Amino acid sequence: MGDDQLGEALEGSDIVIIPAGVPRKPGMTRDDLFNINAGIVKNLCTAIAKYCPNALVNMISNPVNSTVPIAAEVFKKAGTYDEKKLFGVTTLDVVRAKTFYAGKANVPVTDVNVPVVGGHAGITILPLFSQATPATNALSDEDIKALTKRTQDGGTEVVEAKAGKGSATLSMAYAGAVFANACLKGLNGVPDVVECSFVQSTVTELPFFASKVKLGKNGVEEVLGLGQLSDFEKEGLENLKGELKASIEKGIKFANA
Repeated sequence: MGDDQLGEALEGSDIVIIPAGVPRKPGMTRDDLFNINAGIVKNLCTAIAKYCPNALVNMISNPVNSTVPIAAEVFKKAGTYDEKKLFGVTTLDVVRAKTFYAGKANVPVTDVNVPVVGGHAGITILPLFSQATPATNALSDEDIKALTKRTQDGGTEVVEAKAGKGSATLSMAYAGAVFANACLKGLNGVPDVVECSFVQSTVTELPFFASKVKLGKNGVEEVLGLGQLSDFEKEGLENLKGELKASIEKGIKFANA
């Protein structure tokens, strides 16, 4: 498989899922992947613009905080950009937040919902445990802080546990499938499909932001707001903006170089 077969692979696609690139190794941040994965993403998005410009694009390749802006710029240059059809897949952050919350609150994970907003790396990942359902009084402020940190560091935890043999693969495959399935439901007209995703947004002053998104026949039907935040979450929101802004700008700069 090479670039010469991209056309055949992409033509007529309704959804394109991009997990391409190298995974993290111990000591690497998602940002260290930028130099390798940014070029791969740029090439693939150039081909998507040519062969299936109307497809929904699910970006998994890290760093998502930069690769989504790269894709947007490539599509803009090609004249095919539709902000409703470009998604950074942050579902794994949601899967982790739900799992950790369920364990601590002692409720079945299948019943749990936790919105995760911001971005898809380190402190830019902000789980909104104050909005978690089912609600519980069993968690102290310290518990919430610990769950937040564990959600933010979940990827690093796996990288270190695998000791050089890769990053989160099976959980990422599951999360990617959950989000792709939600997109398919939206395309098929199933009502009220809501997932968190990193998309073009006016929820904050940043051009891209992860929050709950309603999915429909054209991709994003509505970008939903953040709702009521706790003081801890408000602080987390302010703290993540600088890093997220820099990552977005890095992607835009690369795409236009």
